Amino acid sequence: MVSKALVDLEKIDLNAEVVSKEEVLKLNAQRYEFEMIDKVVYLDLEESLAVGVKKHTDKEFWVRGHIPGRPIMPGVMMIETAAQLSSIVFHKKLETNGTKFFGFGGVNNVKFRGSLEPGSTFVMVVKAVKMRSILAVFEAQGYVDGKMVFEGEITGVII
Repeated sequence: MVSKALVDLEKIDLNAEVVSKEEVLKLNAQRYEFEMIDKVVYLDLEESLAVGVKKHTDKEFWVRGHIPGRPIMPGVMMIETAAQLSSIVFHKKLETNGTKFFGFGGVNNVKFRGSLEPGSTFVMVVKAVKMRSILAVFEAQGYVDGKMVFEGEITGVII
């Protein structure tokens, strides 16, 4: 059974830009192949909720080897996308300006419900269910073409 959506994506303007790529790079340390968020299109700090997007092309590092002839984004990269968007919410809510590294503390209850292929836009939604100065837990859901393809719980900690 698919979980209830954290947000109604039909009410979100996926062309908006409330956190630019430049600010994403200021808040998150990941670079090059590991830049999983192009921009944040919706951010509600009161609710600790965000929607981010990443347009995947046939130039992604995983396309050549995961799976030749039928490239699909590895599930661990979906988890990484959720972690990076969670990090942005953490930094924005606690006003750290990206001065601390918010890294993985754990993942739970992950389910993959579909795939992402080159040419797809991955829409990630995260909502904090617990937030402290050194630890936060987020519910996460990933969508392709309006269909939930990923869900799970991400725990992040200051490292």
